[in-house]
Amino acid sequence: APWMGVDPIVVSAQIINGLQTIISRQTELTKEAAVITVGRMQAGIRENIIPEEAFMAGTIRTLDEAMQDNIHEKIRLTATKIAESAGATAEVTIEKKTPVTFNDPALTEKMVASLRKAAGPENVIRINAVTGAEDFAFYQKKVPGFFFFVGAMPPDQEMSRVPAHHTPDFMIDERAFFTGIKAMLNVTVDYMFMTAR
Repeated sequence: APWMGVDPIVVSAQIINGLQTIISRQTELTKEAAVITVGRMQAGIRENIIPEEAFMAGTIRTLDEAMQDNIHEKIRLTATKIAESAGATAEVTIEKKTPVTFNDPALTEKMVASLRKAAGPENVIRINAVTGAEDFAFYQKKVPGFFFFVGAMPPDQEMSRVPAHHTPDFMIDERAFFTGIKAMLNVTVDYMFMTAR
């Protein structure tokens, strides 16, 4: 009888819903963006058996280290208390894989001209911050840095129909490699001349 046990699938679903409220109701999104995604859930072996346990995995992305720490603490609290309320236990492991990637404002301002030389002024635009994870951030812990994207969407495609990164159908216009190489060379040479003693 279902009432004689604890269903970890139901508890997991409640935890997933609870995690979403951390972002939508407990995080000041007017300061910086934040995302919690549960991208993997495993439980059970048959449709008519309540499993003993469930496993979830996901990502946490923020643009602020203090906000990230706060969200981590709220995840632990939310998962353990929801599980406890159902007579279950939750074991929460959070790995900090990459720091927040951010552009050093002064360096970015200096290097925009190099990008304009490489791609043309009309092709260099500033975009809003992105909550992606990038190991480039480890370099930025040591020295000022700036991270830029090279547009590689095939010109005959509509933006709304182009397959996204990290999907099996992702396709780029390989001519963008030339622009990317020019951008890297311009940035490198210009930076060397700016900082030469």
